[in-house]
Amino acid sequence: MSFRLKKILVVLGFLIVVTGIGYLLYITFFRGPVAPPSTSPAISDQQPGSTLPGSGAAGDRPVEVPPTTGTTGGILPGATTVAAGGLTQVTKLTLTSVIDPKLSGDGSTLSYYDPHDGKFYRVDADGNILSILPTAFPNADNVLWNPDTNKAILEFPDGANVTVDLQTGKTSTLPTHWEDFQFAPNSSDQIIAKSVGADPGNRWLVIAQSDGSQAQTIAALGNNASKVDVSWSPNDQVVAFSDTGALVSGFGRKQILPIGKNQENFPGLVIEGFSFEPLWSNDGSQILYSTNGPTSNYQPQLWLVDGTSQTLGDNRRSLAINTWADKCTYSDATTAYCAVPKNLPPGSGLQRSLAFGLPDVVYRVDTRTGVALPIAEPEDGPSMSNLQVSDDGSILFYQDDKSGTLQRLRLR
Repeated sequence: MSFRLKKILVVLGFLIVVTGIGYLLYITFFRGPVAPPSTSPAISDQQPGSTLPGSGAAGDRPVEVPPTTGTTGGILPGATTVAAGGLTQVTKLTLTSVIDPKLSGDGSTLSYYDPHDGKFYRVDADGNILSILPTAFPNADNVLWNPDTNKAILEFPDGANVTVDLQTGKTSTLPTHWEDFQFAPNSSDQIIAKSVGADPGNRWLVIAQSDGSQAQTIAALGNNASKVDVSWSPNDQVVAFSDTGALVSGFGRKQILPIGKNQENFPGLVIEGFSFEPLWSNDGSQILYSTNGPTSNYQPQLWLVDGTSQTLGDNRRSLAINTWADKCTYSDATTAYCAVPKNLPPGSGLQRSLAFGLPDVVYRVDTRTGVALPIAEPEDGPSMSNLQVSDDGSILFYQDDKSGTLQRLRLR
């Protein structure tokens, strides 16, 4: 064997030995355990020792589904069907806006004027609508109702005024210079109005029949027509209030003068602040009114005062409620319901538009004691107006200020 071949064999042998030693070192210190062969487990409904509990074994989990109604589109969590101090379900009675709704003479329905077709309708607490008169009177601005809702006065943008008998369809035209109408509270078919002539010397508070006949003057208005609010008392004694009284000692205090039907000289009402707005109790024994001033941060505030001829102006007391009197209604002689805006801003008594659209909470007021308690927060958060309570005291009707639609909630 040549020396060259021996050298090659020695080198090859050395490489084999080194490789073998390296492999032995690898399997001894570095290689992990050998994994078992990978096989796909058999798929079956049960595998011994690995069965998970079914839904029945773990217990049923109830799924809460909020209830819905066909009238409100769903009940918010916690809303009650009857007013109980918190969130309360409401029912929409009309789909479109209405004008000047009033509790009907039957005490259980609302009468209203529909501006979309110019006709009169009546709706009950379930939303059933009945036409009162087939005749249309398009484009009326305001509607004034008599207590039985069988007559109405329509005021139009051009100044025309028309009385409509809703039982016969008969109409009567009233003078165009008459304004601020109101029917007598005793169903006598009388009306009161301001007769505002071009000459201040020919401006009067007048009482007449609903067709305009038998007109008689009650009080001269002169240049103060805008300071007189027509407000016929249920006891048929006071017909208006005049904001022309003398100032009274104390900042922001003044007198409001009642105007008697028969020109009686009633004592003035001493009020705190401005923007006097009255609401008579059903029997005329009290006046619930609102004013605003520095003591209320110029927010509207409610007050109570006696209203009979013998006690007019006595027992004046404030209520811890910030709202306007026209957002209140009496259900009987001693109980009133008021819509009170939430988060009413300062100065809203002077500029009412600041409160437009604010959601209201309904308060019940005991006018004997002055105690006022929140009884309902309508679930849709409406700004409420034209509140009316059914004669049996179970339903509160109201108008949504934003949509103009009629709605109701249950008081009991």
